[in-house]
Amino acid sequence: MSGALVVFAKEPRPGAVKTRLCPPFAPDEAAALYACMLDDVLEASAAAAAELGLAPFLYATPADACERLARRTPPGFRVRPQRGPDLGARMEHAAAELAAEGFAPLLLRGSDSPVLASDELRAALAALAEADLALSPDPDGGYNLVALRTAVPGLFDHPMSTERVLDDTLSHARARGLRSALLAPGFDVDVAEDLALLARARREGRAATCPRTLAWLDARGSWPGAGAG
Repeated sequence: MSGALVVFAKEPRPGAVKTRLCPPFAPDEAAALYACMLDDVLEASAAAAAELGLAPFLYATPADACERLARRTPPGFRVRPQRGPDLGARMEHAAAELAAEGFAPLLLRGSDSPVLASDELRAALAALAEADLALSPDPDGGYNLVALRTAVPGLFDHPMSTERVLDDTLSHARARGLRSALLAPGFDVDVAEDLALLARARREGRAATCPRTLAWLDARGSWPGAGAG
């Protein structure tokens, strides 16, 4: 049995995704941008999973969107519904479900970190040679990638939309006797200012994983909050 690469995603519905990008975007624009990021992430994740010998999964919300989202996935993805009242519970459920089926290690990522590439995923797997948990920090106090040797009950049992998400997860890991490692930092695109990070990644040649996202922003003629892309 191989390890698993898990993408967590929402159906790109206006008003239901990337609401903190409104403004500068209208709800339908934010949903369109998110749809581009999702498609880029799914394609990049499929390629990385094949390269690294991982089984790719998409855990989707809402549950009734699984069939529709399955039509967006590259071949090989298995699509399942997210279950739980909040993101932390849904992450724990997915990890526990896959661990019970024999998948190990586990890489968990979101669908709004468009420049996260196979090199970062490979580094996360390598970190598990010495650690039980590895996290790639975000500038906002969260993280964009989780690597686990196996599922850990209660690891994400804390609020997931605060500036203390990384600290809280590390604290829960210490309380459970886990060895933790921090990976190279990354970022999610949550607010307009995050587009500056994406623009910089493009200038530095680190955005090959997100052609749809870049093309959508270029077609607007400007990148709000980021200056020229």
